[in-house]
Amino acid sequence: MPNITLTAADGHQLDAYVAGPSDAARALVVVQEIFGVNRHMRRVADRFAEQGYAVIVPALFDRTERGVELGYGAPDVARGRDLRGAIDAGRTLLDVLAAAAALPPAARRGVVGYCWGGTVAWHGATRSAAFAASVGWYGGGIAAAKNEVPHCPVQLHFGETDASIPMADVEAVRAAQPGVEVLVYKGAGHGFGCDERGSFSPADAALAQERTLAFFAKHL
Repeated sequence: MPNITLTAADGHQLDAYVAGPSDAARALVVVQEIFGVNRHMRRVADRFAEQGYAVIVPALFDRTERGVELGYGAPDVARGRDLRGAIDAGRTLLDVLAAAAALPPAARRGVVGYCWGGTVAWHGATRSAAFAASVGWYGGGIAAAKNEVPHCPVQLHFGETDASIPMADVEAVRAAQPGVEVLVYKGAGHGFGCDERGSFSPADAALAQERTLAFFAKHL
């Protein structure tokens, strides 16, 4: 697969998947779930690339273990959570910023993330000024950081029946961030956008992707 090596500000080197035109006017950092830069995340990147975006997906697990590609069974979930728990959020952001710096220099840059990556995309908006727009899909840690101030427009997607993100958390985010577009998908669960999960909801995934693309088209 087309990979590059990134170097974060603290000297850490990590792999990244790249897709799309190298001279694109719009570019995205795509942030992984807790399953690594696996087949699904590469397909996500490729779909954005088909829309004309330059895309980089940093391998955030390289901080603890390289080459991680997990599936979606219970052991994979447990291992992914362990790997995520071993990585400091500040260092994760350094890796995302390294990916942003490697995008085409003239491009308008956005960040989009899923699951863990949804939270990281929120941090990218609030803890850096690197992005012109940020989109998070079912980021479970956003509620804990709901009072942070975003430096760019943000769009957030949540499933109504997500067992790991109660609607009370979603409403708390909405109340704390009246300027953020918070979208809830009725009947959808966690990971509704991943076609390799049992929770995949094709109609909701398609609508969320349509909204994501429209948001980036407006702000990038």
